[in-house]
Amino acid sequence: MARQENTSGLTETQISQFIRDGYVRIDNAFPRRLATMGRNRMWRDIDANPNDSSTWTKPVVRLFVYSQKPFREAANTPVLHKAFDQLVGRGRWKPRTSLGTFVVRFPADEMPSDTGWHVDASFPGPEFAGVPNEQTDFSKWRVNINSRGRALLMLFLFSDVSEHDAPTRIRVGSHLDMARLLVTAGEAGMGRDLDVRVSEGRPEALATGKAGTVYLCHPFLVHAAQSHHGTTPRFLAQPDLPPAEPFSLNRTDDDYSPVEIAIRNAIGK
Repeated sequence: MARQENTSGLTETQISQFIRDGYVRIDNAFPRRLATMGRNRMWRDIDANPNDSSTWTKPVVRLFVYSQKPFREAANTPVLHKAFDQLVGRGRWKPRTSLGTFVVRFPADEMPSDTGWHVDASFPGPEFAGVPNEQTDFSKWRVNINSRGRALLMLFLFSDVSEHDAPTRIRVGSHLDMARLLVTAGEAGMGRDLDVRVSEGRPEALATGKAGTVYLCHPFLVHAAQSHHGTTPRFLAQPDLPPAEPFSLNRTDDDYSPVEIAIRNAIGK
């Protein structure tokens, strides 16, 4: 698996891997000390004792919108900004001011209910037009061929994650299958009717790594959670990278980003 550990940027091999496979792994994308500080902050909001596994009674806890300094710094390191420029395009993305939702998974006998394969939706459907608090029902959000509202899907590892610690499952190359479906739906895109089963049979990869690792993923990548079979709670942020402008699949200057190139390759452009 391709890795990156300095500010020199992604290699051509890594960018090609992103276009082909739909993701790239960056080790040491943010300092380990920020991960430690972040976990310490989040434990304050968890109804459990970090030193007493008998209190870990739920398989998953979701924590919402952390924007304190450790989280802002983790999201905006030089190595990540360089990679954003390379994958999305300079000036085509917005820095994050928080890391959004954290998903903390615990070793537990109870099975989690959120382990289905899916693509993260990125904008509200037309039924929400003019409706306040449109973000309250993400199950009705949509995704379209131009990935409105999302330039990248990102996985920030705030704890060490082995194959036993509920790593996110990734269907390698599934972003290409989704692009071929989404192009038929135009600007309106798809929601629950986006059938990720067309990506069945794709090889699977696991988002493992040390705390400080970040996976930068194509917004159409099919992925899934899983049960925790390890011994240490897993802390993961899964924010989007906001776009500064819409993706374009028909640029007059042919200055396509790797995210756009992957979509164009999938739909025969």
